[in-house]
Amino acid sequence: MKLAVLGGGGVRMPAFIRGVLSSREVAFGQISLFEPDRLRRETTGRLAVELAAALGQPGVVQLTSEIEEALTGADFVFSAIRVGGDTARVVDEEVALRRGIVGQETTGPGGCAMALRTIPVLLGYCDLLARCAPGAVLINFTNPVGLITQAISLHTSVRVVGVCDTPSSTLDRLAGFLGADRDKISFSYGGLNHLGWITSFAVDGQEQIGQLLDRYDELRRFDRVFAAFDPAQVRRLGAIPTEYVYYFYEPARYVAAVARAGTSRGTDVLRLNSELLDAIASAFDAGGVDDAWSAYSALMGVRRDTYMRTDTDGHNQQAQARARRAAGGQPGDGRAGGYEGVALQVIDGLTARSPGEVIVNTRNGASLGFLDPDDVVEVPALVHGGGVSPLAVGQLPRSAMGLITQTKQYERELVDAAVTGDAGLAALALAVHPLVPGVTVAREMISEYRQRHGPHLAYLR
Repeated sequence: MKLAVLGGGGVRMPAFIRGVLSSREVAFGQISLFEPDRLRRETTGRLAVELAAALGQPGVVQLTSEIEEALTGADFVFSAIRVGGDTARVVDEEVALRRGIVGQETTGPGGCAMALRTIPVLLGYCDLLARCAPGAVLINFTNPVGLITQAISLHTSVRVVGVCDTPSSTLDRLAGFLGADRDKISFSYGGLNHLGWITSFAVDGQEQIGQLLDRYDELRRFDRVFAAFDPAQVRRLGAIPTEYVYYFYEPARYVAAVARAGTSRGTDVLRLNSELLDAIASAFDAGGVDDAWSAYSALMGVRRDTYMRTDTDGHNQQAQARARRAAGGQPGDGRAGGYEGVALQVIDGLTARSPGEVIVNTRNGASLGFLDPDDVVEVPALVHGGGVSPLAVGQLPRSAMGLITQTKQYERELVDAAVTGDAGLAALALAVHPLVPGVTVAREMISEYRQRHGPHLAYLR
């Protein structure tokens, strides 16, 4: 099988390639990394290629700056692009934060600007994919995953599945808290990407959601991901929110935390990624792939250790993370985890090698009865040789359904704005978002995004 990757020089790509090639789940005869940026081809892209050789698979991973070369003959395509790069993310966040509004990269105005830059580019790639590899399946990691997957699903002929590791990671954390074997868990989960809730969590057939809610104070101490939420609010909901719901439940706390930190996560990531690219280049100049991997994994460890710290704690904790990583990062155990693990589960199912249940972003059907069948939702689905079949979802809290309904309406309208190139409609769509205080502010932000993102949003009229 051939795998093509859009965004093949992304900073997570070396770890992704290592996880894929070390996995026994899916074997690829060719992995083509499409990366138009020269610096990334020569750093993270080169590291991915040389890691493949170090793992005994020389020649399997190839770099290209030509999109058609990457897509031709592909069986599966992974999309992991960031139009405008890390600098654009900083702008996305700043425009919102200056107005006291959540500036996170996937949620609210930040996600809106990112989607507006990304949708036209990916729709163009999909047109090429339909010609170069009409039978290929696109597995979308590009954020905002739900929005982008909806645009592709509704406006191209490409088969698309969106993936995110947030839900599965939350389930793993809950299993760890209870000391339960992950294979013995059943659950109910539903929502949109970065807006989902776990409403049932059973171990060996015994429902444990009540125990998890009763012990939520302990759960917060066990894992900081759950510390973002107020225990009384979670118990009242009767469901456990996934981490990104924080931005909807605590917008004022988030804005205050970023102000206290004096930096946004986007700014932190921009600096870390710049340092990482320099470190890889220097390591290759001084040594080889082992040195480059050590430099890479150490800085990616800092990035992981500081994830959401600024947004929740008001301090990015980088000094502490660097101290812990001072000895240098080491390769993991070779198992595919994170979003590559979810993607491989999808491929395993679609190739009929190992059909199974996976949480994905796909067309709703009848899974969430209060949304339209064609809406892209994030739900468990049976992934098999015949495709992706969304499963029924248990009853969600009414407040959750309200947030989902309003956010989905924003997503529908934003996709329409991106497809038609209508700046006025983009502002009206953003005004629908639960975190945006009205159409006047939405119009101001869309105007500023158009000015600051320049050619990336020049298509909006």
